[in-house]
Amino acid sequence: MARAGVTVERLTRTAAELADEIGFDQLTGSAVARRLGVKEPSLYAHIRNARELKVRVALLALEELADQAAAALAGRAGKDALVGLANVYRDYARRHPGRYTASRYELDPQTAAGSAGPRHNEMFRALLRGYDLPEPDQTDAVRFLGAAVHGYVSLETAGSFSHTPRDTDASWAWTLDTLHLALTTRSANPA
Repeated sequence: MARAGVTVERLTRTAAELADEIGFDQLTGSAVARRLGVKEPSLYAHIRNARELKVRVALLALEELADQAAAALAGRAGKDALVGLANVYRDYARRHPGRYTASRYELDPQTAAGSAGPRHNEMFRALLRGYDLPEPDQTDAVRFLGAAVHGYVSLETAGSFSHTPRDTDASWAWTLDTLHLALTTRSANPA
C-alpha cells in the first residue's frame, strides 16, 4: 500500500530537486526516501526500481525544457531564435544542473518516442527553417547545434572554463555568433 502523501508526481519532483542539489549521478532511491521521510521500500509502491526513478526525472526535465524552449522560439527567427533557444538550455543547466544532466539520460526507444524529446528536435528544425537549409544539411545542422550547445553547456557547468580569465558570457556570445554565421553560410539562400 502506498504511503499517504507520497505520489508518483511528488516522488518525481523530490527526486528532481535532489538531483539539482547532489547531482543526477548521485541520485538514489534511498536518498529520495530520506528526503520524503519514508523507508526506501515504500517508494516501490510507486516505481519499479531506481532506473525508473531516473527515467521519471529525465522525462520531467525534457518536458520543462521543451516548454521553455517553445516559449523562447515563439515569434522569433534567424539569429534571434538561435540565441533564444540556446539560452534556454544554458539557463536551465545553471538553474537545474541535475535535471539538465537527466535530460541527456538514455531512454529506451519507446519511452523516448513518447517523451518531450521529439519536441526538442522539432524546435531545432523549426529554428533551422529560418536558415533555409535543405536536407541532408538540416539533419546535420540539428546535430551540429545540439553538439555545440550541449557541449558548451556541459563543459561550462563542469567548471572546464575556469582556467582562463575570459568571461564565459563573452565566449557564449562568440559561439552563438559563429553558429549563426555557419548556418547562414550553409543556407540555400544566404542573405
